[in-house]
Amino acid sequence: MGIGFTIDTPLKVSYLGIDSVISLVDDILLEKLRKMYCERFEIPYNEISESIEDFRAKRITSYLNLINNLAENKFNQLKNITNEYSNELKQYFNILPDTSELKQRFKNITSNDFSLKGVRNFIDTNLSMGSIDVNIMTKVDKENYRKKEKLPTEYNDAHAALRGYANSDLSSSVILSAGMNPRLYSYIEEFEDFYPNENGEIKKKIVLKVSDYRSALIQGKFLAKKGLWVSEYRIESGLNCGGHAFATDGHLMGPILAQFRDKRKELISELQGIMIGALSHKKRSIPKSSLSIKITAQGGVGTAEEHQFLLEHYKVDSVGWGSPFLLVPEATTVDNGTLDKLVKAKEKDLYLSNISPLGVPFNSLKGNTKDQEKLALIDKNRPGSSCPKKYVALNKEFTEKAICTASRQYQHIKIKELEKKQLSEQEYQIQYNKIVEKSCACVGLGTSALLKYNLDTKTEGEGVSVCPGPNMAYFSKIMSLKEITSHIYGNSNEVERIDRPNMFIKELTIYIDYLKNKLEETKFSVDEKQKKYLSVFIKNLKEGVSYYENMFNSLEIDFKASKSQVLFDLIKSKDSINQINLEIDNL
Repeated sequence: MGIGFTIDTPLKVSYLGIDSVISLVDDILLEKLRKMYCERFEIPYNEISESIEDFRAKRITSYLNLINNLAENKFNQLKNITNEYSNELKQYFNILPDTSELKQRFKNITSNDFSLKGVRNFIDTNLSMGSIDVNIMTKVDKENYRKKEKLPTEYNDAHAALRGYANSDLSSSVILSAGMNPRLYSYIEEFEDFYPNENGEIKKKIVLKVSDYRSALIQGKFLAKKGLWVSEYRIESGLNCGGHAFATDGHLMGPILAQFRDKRKELISELQGIMIGALSHKKRSIPKSSLSIKITAQGGVGTAEEHQFLLEHYKVDSVGWGSPFLLVPEATTVDNGTLDKLVKAKEKDLYLSNISPLGVPFNSLKGNTKDQEKLALIDKNRPGSSCPKKYVALNKEFTEKAICTASRQYQHIKIKELEKKQLSEQEYQIQYNKIVEKSCACVGLGTSALLKYNLDTKTEGEGVSVCPGPNMAYFSKIMSLKEITSHIYGNSNEVERIDRPNMFIKELTIYIDYLKNKLEETKFSVDEKQKKYLSVFIKNLKEGVSYYENMFNSLEIDFKASKSQVLFDLIKSKDSINQINLEIDNL
């Protein structure tokens, strides 16, 4: 969901019991939003400038505490009924599915022998706020300097973000994404809130976003050896997702979810033993009973049928929806220009790009205004960003102090190096395009919030990057919170197109296209390592297709209306994979 699109989502949905996530990448943006909300709610504001020691962590702590307080106030107002229900309270129950036990109980208590005192007691006992979670991209951990002197590791960006969250009042979860960062994971040990007490309660839970079981086990063990428990493994499709896409080696989502389902008890047992040993060694409290692990899934889910299938067939605890919520102004913060582009976006407009300075494939929207800014600079023969925020200044190829591959400084040096290689015109253009396609994402992904609230963009400019998943192509209108929740629970259908493929088929198609592009990259030269990678990728895709054929053939009720189309699409995919396999064999 980018950096700024959910920056204040807790204020919009937490009081309704909906969980949300705030990105902690951009402390400059957080400070601007804190000032705005302090002014709006007439709260004294004291600026945390860059001259203050540990300003990044302090900005994050202050912003999170403010959002938490404002969200709690809004929730308390919702519960404070006198002689009639507030619109907010009605909305709280209105967006719940009809199958909700809480909704049914509320209907019963308000229709039979109505008692205001009884309703108040019911609300106080049963209603809860949505969790205000945070996200830290573990690899976005830039080193920082003060007066040209490098600061200790704990002042790195991700470390400071973790400290800012750890020092906040929140009781929620930190979602760690983008892979394992051993130094950052070790730093978690220093904060009391991440450890379980003897009742198994953890004030600040750890959630790992993973794309396969092996990664989950490795990271879970690493943390368990420090006495830390992973409360949730959030499985995301390798490519059928928004934002950065961490492609597996052809491992598809269905088989991955099946592995988590089948090994869940084994995973809990193994990690529990390791964690208890570590807690005992540290002479810390040991939980009296076994801790639980949530397994959740996200990436490309677009219908109530798919949502329910994941819950029932794979036994996941919950299902995440991301990209469609970009079209819900009640939940996310998207400027009007970007909102209009998202509404009109079709498959051809949503693509897996190489624009991210992190060097990781990045789902993007063609024609976004940040890319337009980038192309204008290339046309002026001045490619690259001025790099005003430097959050992904991580490259030390040419400099002792890391710089960003999307920056004008880096691209200027890289192009000069390229000019000395005396390549053919065609090869030069290919290499040149790879250099200049990098975009200033850390700024662009936050600017939408500034535009939405008419805040100063002098430093950032007005270019917006947006990173919806491929699923966005099938949602083509602005939706209310009631409309999107009704769609999720199957009470309405907000997808007007009838040609939307099944989520598993869509992911498979994207993986095949990804493999074709990888194969295209080898047309100038290929080594044994590349050939082995492609062969393993093909093998895993074939196994995934066989898995889906067996699964869909065995289903009697699920996907009844689309089953024949799914099986036909699998046959077509198998033919494409076999054709690619022949090309790999002939390399």
